[in-house]
Amino acid sequence: MAKKDYYELLGVDRKASDDEIKKAYRKLAIKYHPDKTGNDPASAEIFKEVNEAYSVLSDAEKRRQYDQFGHDGPRGGFGGGGGAGFDINDIFSQFGGGGGFDSFFGGQGGGRGRQGQDLRIRMRLTLEEIAKGAEKQIKIKRHVSCQACGGNGSKNGTSVNTCGTCQGSGQVRRVVNTMLGQMMSATTCPTCNGEGKTIAQTCDVCRGEGRVLAEEYVTVKVPAGVQTDQYLTIRGKGNVPPRGGLAGDLLVVFEEEEHAILKRDGNNIVYDLFISFTDAVFGNKVEVPTIDGKVRISIDAGTQSGKILRLKGKGLPEVNNPRIVGDQLVFINVWTPKKLTDYERKLLKDLEASANMQPTPTANDKGIYGKVREQYGN
Repeated sequence: MAKKDYYELLGVDRKASDDEIKKAYRKLAIKYHPDKTGNDPASAEIFKEVNEAYSVLSDAEKRRQYDQFGHDGPRGGFGGGGGAGFDINDIFSQFGGGGGFDSFFGGQGGGRGRQGQDLRIRMRLTLEEIAKGAEKQIKIKRHVSCQACGGNGSKNGTSVNTCGTCQGSGQVRRVVNTMLGQMMSATTCPTCNGEGKTIAQTCDVCRGEGRVLAEEYVTVKVPAGVQTDQYLTIRGKGNVPPRGGLAGDLLVVFEEEEHAILKRDGNNIVYDLFISFTDAVFGNKVEVPTIDGKVRISIDAGTQSGKILRLKGKGLPEVNNPRIVGDQLVFINVWTPKKLTDYERKLLKDLEASANMQPTPTANDKGIYGKVREQYGN
């Protein structure tokens, strides 16, 4: 079943502001939350959908990718773990009590798995690497679990006690009055900072952090056809949070290096071919570069400057459908000499008055603008 449009799910216009999106989401999240609907399956599904929609539209980067690519998004889609600005607690904390979403609906703060920060790096790629895809190794620095204490931050990993204030829940609960009536709210335990545990003696290696900074090599499989600012998400290769939890993700943002002679236009490759006046008149066979190497093409006699030759399948693959491959467009430019000898000048002067040397375009002879429009279908 096709996914619903995120803007339609939230009931907002595609040009809606961040505040309008947040307001629409907050209203729907309260309406369809399982604790408010008696765990009705249909409402639970809507609740899941509006959360997914908000997680994308509330983040500028993900929203831009969604507007451009739809639900497919960049390679790897929009799913989970991105840590790119969406936090459901930011919405519900506005109702008072400071405990956030789980606080109002009975969640157990101390029992939730925490996730560390994401890492973001930029990877430069040549046009050839983009055309074929690539497998590259990169070196990153990230926080990993301390081996000396097992990641809990205590000396020898054994000096951990259950917090006496919150009894291990990580939260201190109280009843608050909201627009929805009285609800149970919870604030972060001030004794353990929400961790549900305290440390008697800190680890000598990580000094109680439960993590250390380490260098690591990561293999990145770059899909063919990617574009600048698209990114790949590698799960679990971000930072581990202090004293236990799930590692964040590594976001590899791609950046295309400029090619010396070939230019990219979407999935097509563009090449400017300069030919001599005599080649344009008599025709010739010439070599042109492509991503796969040089190929020979024929220049017909009487070729006009601005003609576009299409080399089928010599472009770049579609990132989400590698079977769709662009073409290479060869723009013909007839070279006009800037310097002439006296003898060359005399020859051209003798030809100047010839009727065949005068422009006589027909309806089939299009200018450069017309040829570009014809090629691109505009």
